[in-house]
Parts: sequence; structure tokens; C-alpha cells
Amino acid sequence: MVGVAVDKLAVNDGPLQSEDVAYLRPSYPNMPLDELRKRYDEDGYLFLKQLIPREDVLKTRERYFNLVAPTGVLEEGTHPVQGIFNSKRSTDDFPGIGAGAVGGNGRPGGDSAKQFVDLALKAHYKDWYAEEFCRHPALESFVAKFTGWGKNTLPVRRTLLRNNIPNTKPIGVHYDQIFLRYGEPTAVTAWVPIGDVKVNGGGLIYLENGDSVGRETEDEFTRKAQESGLTEEEARSGFNQNMMSTGMLSEYPKEFAKEHGRRWLVSAYEAGDVVLHKAHAIHASTINHDPENAIRLATDLRFCDSSKPYDKRWMNFYEFGDGV
Repeated sequence: MVGVAVDKLAVNDGPLQSEDVAYLRPSYPNMPLDELRKRYDEDGYLFLKQLIPREDVLKTRERYFNLVAPTGVLEEGTHPVQGIFNSKRSTDDFPGIGAGAVGGNGRPGGDSAKQFVDLALKAHYKDWYAEEFCRHPALESFVAKFTGWGKNTLPVRRTLLRNNIPNTKPIGVHYDQIFLRYGEPTAVTAWVPIGDVKVNGGGLIYLENGDSVGRETEDEFTRKAQESGLTEEEARSGFNQNMMSTGMLSEYPKEFAKEHGRRWLVSAYEAGDVVLHKAHAIHASTINHDPENAIRLATDLRFCDSSKPYDKRWMNFYEFGDGV
């Protein structure tokens, strides 16, 4: 395998070196379904190239940045679809939604961030995002066919539309079942970059063979919960005495990977790409070191089989402090 270019590729606990990383395996929507399912089972993820039409993704990116532009987040003289961060402003004024605020998903930022945070939350409820993009037929139909759920394919309403300003705190190490404990571990997450993301631009990274580590961690969590006397209801919460206050497994991806003898799988992403991953697939993100100062925008969309138990808390729109 050709080595990964690691210039300014970094996580919370330092730069990632070439021996720390490898590339995600790309797949294509027109490949045989049996092969795609095999890869998903083997890897815990499926990195699909150009599943959604590029122009639809960029239209959503433009609408988002048009919405938040009055806050001064964008560099003067640039086009909103570029999403170039205003170098004259403090990153503290533009915190990421759902980026590990204390208490799980409390409101981020202080008074100076209020206008931006209000608009970033408002974007979750806009039809151009909640209906046209989150329910995009290219994605929804592929998931229904790929999973075999067909008409039982249920896109959950709660999504996380995250901005990642250059040089700000990235997402810590976690797996999604931590936050979906009221349902079976069969949900499929679709991570969708809304725009191009360079390999050092703050994209998602996946732990090599991380699905098995996630399942082992879940088993250990269940054992600890039982031994510590948690009730069944308490054990279902991602924010109890056995977890970090944010629900993360760790804020130190380099250390976490070394403890488990694995590498982080990385990639550049193009508008239209989608990564599907399993409920126990361990992932995090890198620090956004985009050389053009582009803001990384992406969303987490989730799908369930409505014929089986699923976490109904996720059928409400995202709100700060909703405890999910």
C-alpha cells in the first residue's frame, strides 16, 4: 500500500505519523451487492465514492453557509460554497455543534457565539437540509437495497450537522451504539461530508478492524455496569459513571490506537462520497488543517429497520441538552 501523506495530519494528542495510518478502502455503488456487503462485514464500514450527485451536496453546502454568513464566519471576498473561514475572527465565536460539549450535547460557546450557534442549530430544521438532503433518494434507496430492509428502512430525524472550523477541537474516539442504546445494534450510520475534505482537513477516521474492538468494549461496559449496580435504565445511558461526560471512549486517538495495536484509516473525501458504518465501528476525526482554511461541514445520518426495536429518542429533531 502506498504510504499516506501525513503533512499536518493530527489528532488531539499529536501528529499522526506514516506508521500510524493507512487508507480507507474505497467502494463504488455499482459494485455487486454481495461484494459490498462482504466488505461492510469485514471492515465495519463501506466507503462509497460519489453516491450522491455532487451538485446536490454543494447546493446544500452553499445554503448552509449563506444561512450563517451574517455572523462573519466567512472570509470577505469568498463565495459561500467555498466555506473559507474568516482569518480575522476568533474560532471561539464559531463552535461546532455536537462536538463533545460537557454533559453530552449541551449548548457550545459563550455569548459571543450565540448568533452563530442559533443559526447552526436552525439549519437542522430547514427543508433544504432535513427533507431534501437528509432524505436524498440516492442515499435512502441505496441503504434500503444494501441492508435488505426495503420499505422498513427508517431514516431517523435526529441528525448532527457539524461544522469543523480550522484548528479547533476534533471529535473524540467513540462508536455510535453508545448513543443508540435503546435499540438493537443494527442501525447504519451514513457519514456524509458536505463538500470536499482534504486528507488533513478534519475528516472522519476509522480504527482499523475497529468494529470488533467496539463490540468488546460494549461487552466490558455491560459487565462494569452490572457490577457497579446500575439499573437497566442507567446502563442504557451513554453518560453515566462508566463513561466520559461526553460519551467518548477517549479524547486521545493516538494513544487509543496504540493500546489496541491498530492504525487509523484516513482519506480525502469528495462531495458526493458517503461512509456507511456499523454501530460498533470506532471512529474519531482529525484536526482541520486545511491549507486554504476551508471549514469542514458534514452530517451524521442514521437508518434503522423499523420492524425491529430502535431508539425512538432519535425520532425528534436535534436539540441542545436532549440527553441523547
